[in-house]
Amino acid sequence: MKKLMFVAVMAIVVAGFTACGNSAPKANLKTDVDTMSYALGMAQTQGLKDYLVNSLGVDTAYMSEFIKGLNEGVNAGENSKKAAYYAGIQIGQQISTRMVKGINREVFGEDSTKSISMKNFMAAFIGATTGKKTLMTMDQAQLIAQSKMREIKAREMMKTYGPNKEAGEKFLKENAKKEGVKTLDNGVQYKVLTEGTGAIPADTSLVKVNYEGRLIDGTVFDSSYKRGEPAIFRANQVIKGWTEALCHMPAGSVWEVYIPQDQAYGEREQGDIKPFSALIFKIELVEANTKR
Repeated sequence: MKKLMFVAVMAIVVAGFTACGNSAPKANLKTDVDTMSYALGMAQTQGLKDYLVNSLGVDTAYMSEFIKGLNEGVNAGENSKKAAYYAGIQIGQQISTRMVKGINREVFGEDSTKSISMKNFMAAFIGATTGKKTLMTMDQAQLIAQSKMREIKAREMMKTYGPNKEAGEKFLKENAKKEGVKTLDNGVQYKVLTEGTGAIPADTSLVKVNYEGRLIDGTVFDSSYKRGEPAIFRANQVIKGWTEALCHMPAGSVWEVYIPQDQAYGEREQGDIKPFSALIFKIELVEANTKR
């Protein structure tokens, strides 16, 4: 960004040159200032082409059009009307090529057939930018945007990963009937493998644990046992199902814990864990209120 600002300053300095269309003026290095100007112009292009391609989405097949726009911008000097117009083009292209694409990817995933409404997006964008009456306040817009994005994303994810949720619910329903399995208030189930007699951690307590995590089909996705050392963290720095289980476990206990998807990662994908997956953990609480 600093480089582009410098380019803009240089454009004002050399605004007197006369280049038109997509051509470049001929260099004529008669004086030290001429040579310095040429060298500065050259130096300021370092990394610019990559920036144009990777950040602004410029197709190198149309570099002549970029040069045409560049010449117009430089020759506009301090013309406020043209400066506003060029700023609008630049921001508009960023909305189209970066912002909206990013939002669509976040909400709709890889489904390129779906998009937010550009008409409504621009109605709000222009209204708020120009200070005209809008349908909601800025604070309302922030909250509504976040909540609606979550809702729509969850619906879209459910279409693809809904079977995971159904499989997890079926597993937990059947598992709850098994001997020795108990259920906590938030739906987390557990079975005591070894009964500990130590302290029960609070959610802010530091704990030292060994664990193994599995999907309901038995696939192991993480294990401190394989790494050869226990993990140390605060009980509230993990998924909700873990926190709930830890806050009921006396130190020295080993439990098998069965966690519903909404107490695990929900609609998020986490490595080998697909959205809406119920999880199974063997948790060995080595110490509670431990020191790092």
